Amino acid sequence: MSFVRYEEKGHYAIMTIDRPEALNALNSQVICEIGEAIEAIDLENIRCLIVTGAGHKSFVAGADIAEMAHLTKKGGERFGAEGSAVFRKLARMPIPVIAAVNGFALGGGCELALACDIRIASENARFGQPEVGLGITPGFGGTQRLARIIGTGKAKEMLFTGSIIDAKEAYRLLLVNDVYPAEELMAAAEKLAQTIANNAPIAVQNTKRAVNEGKQVDIDSALTIEARYFGDCFETADQIEGMAAFLEHRKHGAFENK
Repeated sequence: MSFVRYEEKGHYAIMTIDRPEALNALNSQVICEIGEAIEAIDLENIRCLIVTGAGHKSFVAGADIAEMAHLTKKGGERFGAEGSAVFRKLARMPIPVIAAVNGFALGGGCELALACDIRIASENARFGQPEVGLGITPGFGGTQRLARIIGTGKAKEMLFTGSIIDAKEAYRLLLVNDVYPAEELMAAAEKLAQTIANNAPIAVQNTKRAVNEGKQVDIDSALTIEARYFGDCFETADQIEGMAAFLEHRKHGAFENK
């Protein structure tokens, strides 16, 4: 792949959008390569994924305007559908995904971060959906995920004005979980990924499924979903070892993902 780097570190992996000369902007090839990288992840071994951008200026500055400028209506709809499908694939991964936002996360870059489970940011990070200033709407999930994360009123304000917020405001709005000095961001992301990877993989994945599926239904249905995934953890090697270790007052052994 030309614009996406992928590296495994034990039970977690790092996917880096690597197009720094264009501030990691998303063109059709980058979007395709993100999808290919997701498809290639060994989910039997990898328990958490970090997504970040190359360099120190930009996570992903947005979709590639030079590529979009001459699209027809059908071409625009197709481009939006392609990006949305890849971001949906990322959001639906069974393993947790952390966005390490190391600079500009605008337009498609903000939407990429929104598709992740957890977002942490460097102090120089900037978030926004400035598409209305270009005569278009967000097309990769921004109108839907932003409102679900920060609330409808504030999301509409950001979407209608195209305003850009800094990391401090993103933290206040609960758009990001934590903010770090730029030089500490990746170490913090990797520490978080390792902590997640050290836990029982089936339990972590079932927890993600319960949260995501439960958000789509009423509370009674959601509690039924939770009970199903809770029960699904029993009789697994990880549950047996985890509870045995607790009862024997010892540290659990390595979880086996089975």
